[in-house]
Amino acid sequence: MTPSGPLPDAAPLFPLSAVAHQPDLTLALSLLAVSPALGGLLIRGDRGAAKSTSARALAALLPAHADGTAPFVNLPLGAGEERVVGTLDLDAALRGEARLKPGLIAQAHGGVLYIDEVNLLPDHLVDVLLDAAAMGVHRVERDGLSVTAPARFALVGSMNPEEGSLRPQFLDRFGLCVDVQAPTAPGERAEIVRRRLAFDADPAAFTRSWAGAEADLHARLGAARGRLAQVTVPDALLIRIADHAAAAGVRSLRADLVLYRAACALAALEGRLSVTAADVDRAAPLVLTHRRAPHA
Repeated sequence: MTPSGPLPDAAPLFPLSAVAHQPDLTLALSLLAVSPALGGLLIRGDRGAAKSTSARALAALLPAHADGTAPFVNLPLGAGEERVVGTLDLDAALRGEARLKPGLIAQAHGGVLYIDEVNLLPDHLVDVLLDAAAMGVHRVERDGLSVTAPARFALVGSMNPEEGSLRPQFLDRFGLCVDVQAPTAPGERAEIVRRRLAFDADPAAFTRSWAGAEADLHARLGAARGRLAQVTVPDALLIRIADHAAAAGVRSLRADLVLYRAACALAALEGRLSVTAADVDRAAPLVLTHRRAPHA
């Protein structure tokens, strides 16, 4: 496990634009960068399939804080609730002030909160994190005092299904899900290894070589965030969204709402102000994979 908290400035990150042969993963992360309100992304797959590498790369593509970067916070499995959500500042409380000692959620505000092996995290913490990601705020209550703080972050959880699963109620609350695995085509595997070796040999040089592609992606995501609020969905496409959910045997209406928002984010990403049927169809697997009823 990597240490919790923001990554050190000196550690170059593997660029998301350089992640090869994982189109669904890079698309899902791009949609989350455009619209963190989608409710988070669950990445399921074998070890070595670029899950954590891609999650870390996402932070570099979000709007920067005053220090020039967006935070990336890694949540360790052993973290307790107070470390995750924060606690009340008791010294301030004695003075009659309601003040929060920030936890990892506050540290991730405006950036990425990443949970490796999310399926092994205690259920009550998964619940807290999904609530904060969906609502954009979190609340700490203690000794009759209550403090509410903003919590707008991109939530990314990863897991290996062979090591256990998430409860269905938690699966449904992750907005998007991608199942990833290493490609089987020899040429594709060789290209992935080639890029990884080049990065490990000289991270700074590798990052510079991808700077143009990364800048283009950064600009594209920023433009998409700027136009997202203007995107509209033709009323007829609500039936198409419902058809997708019904065909997958999904009973929760959360799926329809997330698919609506994901299609809007995709249209914004493609530079359009109106959602098309193709947007709905493209976003549907990302929204419904983990919600699909057995045998649907």
